[in-house]
Amino acid sequence: MEYQLRPTGPGDDAWQLAIYASTRTEELALTGWPRAQCDAFVAQQHRAQQQHYWRHYPRSLCQLILVDGAVAGRLWVDSRADRLHVLDISLLPAFRDRGLGTRCLLNLAKEAAATDRPLGIQVEVHNPARRLYERLGFAADGEAQGLYQPMLRPVTAAPIEACLP
Repeated sequence: MEYQLRPTGPGDDAWQLAIYASTRTEELALTGWPRAQCDAFVAQQHRAQQQHYWRHYPRSLCQLILVDGAVAGRLWVDSRADRLHVLDISLLPAFRDRGLGTRCLLNLAKEAAATDRPLGIQVEVHNPARRLYERLGFAADGEAQGLYQPMLRPVTAAPIEACLP
């Protein structure tokens, strides 16, 4: 699936919130909360995530993922001296399970390898996406930190093409 990346701007707040909210739908369905309470909670959590990323990763780049001009998701990457690090990759439901996330990660892996850096990401320990990351050459990078497992795709990992289905 072909895609383009576009840096986010102030006019993209609603898209970013919608993308974030779509990642919390299943979790919030378990709460039994009224819709208004779920919406308020998601908005608060989204603001907290954004503030955290901008405060701790001020040189990071947040981009919208576009497919045929339509917003499909968000990719937030921090380019560090020792690695290229994915802070967040999230897709809207209509764009999941179509290879788009894989394509984004493979392109990031190529970018990291071209600058002789590994590609890093953190994943929730029980997140099914962890299997995808492992298939793409990521491995656990140390012990889990609470709910999150740091993962790293080393520069010496198998060639990107070998990871494609």
